Amino acid sequence: MAETLLDKINSPEDLRKLKKDQLPQLCAELRTYLIDTISKTAGHLASGLGVVELAVALHYVFDTPHDKLVWDVGHQAYPHKILTGHKRELASIRQKGGLHAFIWRGETPYDLLCTGHASTSIGSALGLALAARAQGSKEHVTAIIGDGSMTGGMAFEALNHAGTFKDLNLLVILNDNEMSISENVGSLAQRLAAVLANPHYVKLVEGGKRVLTKLPALRDFALRAQEHVKGMVMPGTLFEEFGFNYIGPVDGNDIGRLTSILEKVKDLPGLQFLHVVTRKGKGYAPAEQDPICYHGVPAFDPSAGLPRTPHPADKSFSRAFGNWMCAQAKLDDKLIGITPAMRVGSALDDFAELFPDRFIDVAIAEQHSLVLASGLAAGGMHPVVAIYSSFLQRAYDSVIHDLAIQDLPIMLAIDRAGVVGPDGPTHQGAYDVAFLRTVPNLTLMAPATLSELHSMLSYGAALGHPCAVRYPRMNGMESISALGGPEEAPLVQGKGQILYQAKAEAGQKRAALLCVGPFAAELLAKARTQNFTLVNLRFIKPLDEELILNLASSHQVLLTAEDGALSGGVGEQVARLLLEHGFKGRFKALGLPDKFLMEGRRGEILRDCGLDAVSIAATVQRELEAAAL
Repeated sequence: MAETLLDKINSPEDLRKLKKDQLPQLCAELRTYLIDTISKTAGHLASGLGVVELAVALHYVFDTPHDKLVWDVGHQAYPHKILTGHKRELASIRQKGGLHAFIWRGETPYDLLCTGHASTSIGSALGLALAARAQGSKEHVTAIIGDGSMTGGMAFEALNHAGTFKDLNLLVILNDNEMSISENVGSLAQRLAAVLANPHYVKLVEGGKRVLTKLPALRDFALRAQEHVKGMVMPGTLFEEFGFNYIGPVDGNDIGRLTSILEKVKDLPGLQFLHVVTRKGKGYAPAEQDPICYHGVPAFDPSAGLPRTPHPADKSFSRAFGNWMCAQAKLDDKLIGITPAMRVGSALDDFAELFPDRFIDVAIAEQHSLVLASGLAAGGMHPVVAIYSSFLQRAYDSVIHDLAIQDLPIMLAIDRAGVVGPDGPTHQGAYDVAFLRTVPNLTLMAPATLSELHSMLSYGAALGHPCAVRYPRMNGMESISALGGPEEAPLVQGKGQILYQAKAEAGQKRAALLCVGPFAAELLAKARTQNFTLVNLRFIKPLDEELILNLASSHQVLLTAEDGALSGGVGEQVARLLLEHGFKGRFKALGLPDKFLMEGRRGEILRDCGLDAVSIAATVQRELEAAAL
């Protein structure tokens, strides 16, 4: 096979050796490589396809890594990874020991900051620019924000702060792949962008300001006239108000025009805002037609496209939540579904279609989703906020202030709780139990099965107080009874359920395993064969202290198993309870270790942490053997 241009690119330095007329071919090869690789490995696809030209142009024009690029989130950064030396390793992305799912500090010299959550790039880039200025460095700093990240409040906080530094060189590029500001990129707009990026135009404007300094009335009139004329034909007046020089919109998939614009913008002093419009999924027709579906993909055949799996075949906890929302909305006309930009991920797609007037997507604004819910609840509605565990971290203040202190009837449906897997340390839902367990007025539940999730959601909806239900990213078992266990007991506040009672045998010590979430269902068969008592705690807060103390009086070994951080988790609370009541037996808490968990499949990570069913059962046996000594 003949060598391609991409075969020769192992760093941006190699890229900058190419002639400009070779860049379109390189972009085509990079796009093909991205489709071929991600279709085999799974990962984020549509966003990266849209920014191929932008990634190539940035590394071609700027002297990276001396010049700094800060990519927001990392969904859109796969082409950047390929160009910065990770072409062959891309096949390992989101896998154990492979490339990080998002931008990871130190993965290459081109990556100075981790960017796994949205809307942070402008603030980080501002910090880098200030650091460079303080040290007398002449490097360029560029933030690339897009893929919805511009909807986050932190982005506007950073823009507002940046505007206070009139002599700072900083470029912000808005990758507008959802047509969020401009409806089209016509020839007039593109020509205007070229004019605004021209240093002669900038000098003319700045020179005019100086000439008119002694005529303030005329100067103010001229500036207002410039703003009004610019505002009539350009969508960037808002960014001008923040103190940036707005340029755009520019066709972000035209490598020739984009490179020329960047070469001009590179030499402009001060705060610059470049608005580029890209097509999400560019170059792969199915992804262009359905960019949401192709945002994150499993392995698939590019010639056939993604298989369309009907909802009845989806046995995930997320889909069970979505089904409950649709059913509950028919019973409760005050039910409101809220999500911060995770309509599909949280399985609210059917709900949004069936009840569009009762579905609210607040975009990437997690804290606002809870504040909005507080207003809706105070106004007599019944809001349910569907939010990922790792994203709830961003709204912790509102959990305390806007939900718990005010004792409002708001339910949090916490998706992706516990080990998430391939998305890595920025997305593992390891900490929600630890940070929610300390909040007064809040009921926190964790279902073992899909049936129990339905019961907990209905219980929470009728509770009349703040509550949260946490569930993992995985397929669930239908019910405990379907596994041969007891029928699901009705939910009673703060009460767990014994799923299997160990048989008392003469001279033998007994162990009880207290489980949080699906572990209870996964350990049922092991409890029978190894004869240990198995408890489904159900409620994390309030905890069933009466049940735990009763077990402590009849068992010599107690263990807890939770899919969350061991530090601050349920195990610590149980240990304190046992210590306070003089428990003389052995106690062991199992949970996620005090370290960040890297990429890998959920099963791999749980096994490494000793939290798969086989490992937990083996730990129970070891503790029993130790107690017998």
